[in-house]
Amino acid sequence: MKKKIAIGIGVLIILGLFCYYQNNDIQITNIDFKNDKISKEIDGYKILQISDLHNKEFGDDNKKLVELTKEVKPDIIVITGDIIDSRRTNTDVAIRYINQIKKVAPIYYSPGNHESRISEYQDFENRLAKQGVNILNDKSKSIKINNDSIDLIGVRDISFIQKENRKEELSNIINNLKNKDDSKLSILLSHRPDLIDLYAKESIDLVFSGHAHGGQVRLPFIGGILAPDQGLFPKYTSGIYNKDNTHMIVSRGLGNSLFPLRVFNKPELVVTTLKSK
Repeated sequence: MKKKIAIGIGVLIILGLFCYYQNNDIQITNIDFKNDKISKEIDGYKILQISDLHNKEFGDDNKKLVELTKEVKPDIIVITGDIIDSRRTNTDVAIRYINQIKKVAPIYYSPGNHESRISEYQDFENRLAKQGVNILNDKSKSIKINNDSIDLIGVRDISFIQKENRKEELSNIINNLKNKDDSKLSILLSHRPDLIDLYAKESIDLVFSGHAHGGQVRLPFIGGILAPDQGLFPKYTSGIYNKDNTHMIVSRGLGNSLFPLRVFNKPELVVTTLKSK
């Protein structure tokens, strides 16, 4: 009997360590993105994507996440939504993290569906702006790089749009924001990967998305099991996807929300380096 109890305790300890490791060991994923619109002036430009933090803390005051952010040495940082969680909202976690990384690189932020749910969102946005964050709520920004530039567009999650035909409205917003000079590389920050057809319709070159949490549980040869707005065996959960001339990078994100655990799906920071052909 004592032997069975000891074995049971051992199994529980191993499972506990496994779950802790799976949910707290941050993976840095490096992606080289090549495109004809990337000139030698832009070659080597490094973009760090942060997505779906959901109030998660990695060490005291996010010490581990801050160290990794600094270690990457990005040229810009893009945040693609759900940096807070509407079910257990604590905006101070995100603000303290931003305060510690704001000198690493310029930060560009577009909100996700969880931001749309909280009554204090406007106050949260104002606090981010005071930290020097560039708020891209249906806005665009031309970023100068040496003697060239890229066009960065950020849109709010469609849950912010209080209309029946949300997708059509979002498509119009992107169309209005996009630079009509097609020779410039267009980059879009938009929370939901399941809208890739819409992004391709608007001929966006590169999209950064999140929302899917990597499918929460990932299995070999199958990938993610379940994702918001995609259901079982979702198509867009991690890595880079192509649709016509549009390329979309989906971050697995950092935190959890309704489902509290990740399995074979470590928290992720995505580092994309722009490369000229």
